[in-house]
Amino acid sequence: MKSKNLPFYLMTVPAFLLFLVFHTFPALQGIFYSFTNWDGLSLDYNFVGLKNYLNLFKDGNILNSYLFTFKFAILSTIVVNVLSLMIAIGLNSKIKGKNFFRAVYFLPNVLGVLIVGFIFNFIFSNVIPQLGTKLDIGFLSMNILGSEKYAWLGIVIVAVWQACAFNVILYLSGLQTVPSELYEASSLDGANKWQEFWKITFPMIAPFFTINMVLSMKNFLMVFDQVVALTNGGPGRSTESISLLIFKSGFAGGEFAYQSANSVIYFIVIVVISVFQIKVLQKREMDM
Repeated sequence: MKSKNLPFYLMTVPAFLLFLVFHTFPALQGIFYSFTNWDGLSLDYNFVGLKNYLNLFKDGNILNSYLFTFKFAILSTIVVNVLSLMIAIGLNSKIKGKNFFRAVYFLPNVLGVLIVGFIFNFIFSNVIPQLGTKLDIGFLSMNILGSEKYAWLGIVIVAVWQACAFNVILYLSGLQTVPSELYEASSLDGANKWQEFWKITFPMIAPFFTINMVLSMKNFLMVFDQVVALTNGGPGRSTESISLLIFKSGFAGGEFAYQSANSVIYFIVIVVISVFQIKVLQKREMDM
């Protein structure tokens, strides 16, 4: 048995070592430095205990970044799952050229996030305002990325547009597992489309809904590229996400240890939210 398992160990060990060296060890280093005052460059540092963690809750910039990130993540998660499910149901129906439309809707997932962000930055900053001015439409004449009040909505639009591609594929996979006999039986019972969706479709794809909700929330809580490409955290610091704050202040602001503590809290928050979502949504699956 040992000789039979040897090839599997030989294939697993290199990947494990790479993961350990480039992921686990740096993560443990970050936790270690979070208890120090290291600036990321100097050779000397001192242990400060829980001082960094206590100061996090007094820092207005960090609290604002958490507020923005949660507001963005909650709205984006809801919108992307509603839109993705609606699109997937449409693509799963008997329409002409549905394979073509499936490829079109998956295309945003192939494009680079930064490239998409820069393209939408140009659209929001130039194309839409010029179009709004020519058509004399007031709200379109404004560059929303330059507004502290509305800039975050531009990030939501871009993030949702690109995230829909992956979510649609997952929902399509779930819809294709629903037996057609169930719909035939429901039609004989006189059920309408809404009753079919709520009583048959949604309960059958509930596991896919759980996966999409958890992954969407996790990805949106870690938003970084879209913010960098569209606003870089501005105007002011109104759209500064937690990831961007950690990156800018930790590597360029001399707050390596301080932001390492922020990263640890950030990681714990994401894990807690993900576990909570899984528990609640899986319980709902059982109730269905």
